[in-house]
Amino acid sequence: MANAWEKVFEMPVPGRSRKPRESGFTMVIDKCLGVRQTEDLMELAADWIDDIKLTFGTSAFYSADILQKKNEIIRAAGVDVMPGGTFLEVAIWQGRVPEYLERAKELGFTMIEVSDGTIEISSDARKDIIKRALDAGFKVISEVGKKDPNEKIATEIMHEEIACDLGLGVFKVIVEAREAGKGVGIYDKDGKVKEDEIDAIISGVKDPNCLVWEAPIKNQQQHLIMRFGCNVNLGNIPPEEILALEALRQGLRGDTLKQAYNANPRFAK
Repeated sequence: MANAWEKVFEMPVPGRSRKPRESGFTMVIDKCLGVRQTEDLMELAADWIDDIKLTFGTSAFYSADILQKKNEIIRAAGVDVMPGGTFLEVAIWQGRVPEYLERAKELGFTMIEVSDGTIEISSDARKDIIKRALDAGFKVISEVGKKDPNEKIATEIMHEEIACDLGLGVFKVIVEAREAGKGVGIYDKDGKVKEDEIDAIISGVKDPNCLVWEAPIKNQQQHLIMRFGCNVNLGNIPPEEILALEALRQGLRGDTLKQAYNANPRFAK
C-alpha cells in the first residue's frame, strides 16, 4: 500500500510482508465493533490486518442482518473473519458442529478457529472437526493450550497437536494466551514473556512461522518482534492498537527504531 510519507523516507525496518501473507500475520480481536466502526477500521488499516476474530461467542448477540453486513465489509476489504474458538467448543459440546459450520458459512465467515481451550476434545474428534471445516471451504486456524493456567498441557503433547493440525492442512496454529495475555501460556501473571516457555514450544516445531502468538499487550508484541523479526505472527491485537503495532513492526516506535539504528546507523550525521 502506498503511504502518505513514502516519498520522504524508507521504513527503518525493511522487509515487511505484503498481503496475502504467509508470515507477518496479524489477527485482530473484535469484542463489539459496530458496522460503521468496522467500515472505518477497514478503510484505515485493512492492509495490516489478515483476520478479524469476533471473539468468544460475541457473534451470537448480533442480529443476522448486522452480522452479515459486517462480515461483508470485512471480506470486501480482503480480510478474513471468524467466530471465536470458544463458540465452536459450545457447538462441539452440544453435538452441533455440522449445523455450526453451515450457519457460519451463511453468515459470511471465511475462517474457523478450532480449539479446546475450555472443554476436552479427543484427538480423533479434533481431526474430524478440522477436516469438516476444511471440506466446507473454510480457512482453518487451530489453537493449542488451555485457558485455565491450572490445566497446562505437556509441551510434548502440544508439539504433537501442532504437527498433526498442520499435517491436516490448517493455515496456522495459535498459542493460547487469552485476551488478557496474563498468567497463561508464554506469559506470567503480570503479562511478562517467559522466554523459557517460548524456547520449549519452538524446540519441537520445524518452522516457528507456523505459529501465531497471542500478544494483546505492547511489551509482548515488542518482545516477540525483537526476537523473531517484523514478520512474526501475532494475534489478539485490539483494533485501536493495529497501527501502533505496525509502527512497532516497521521501526517507527522507539524500541524497534533503536534496534534498527544500532544495527545500521548509516543515516546518522
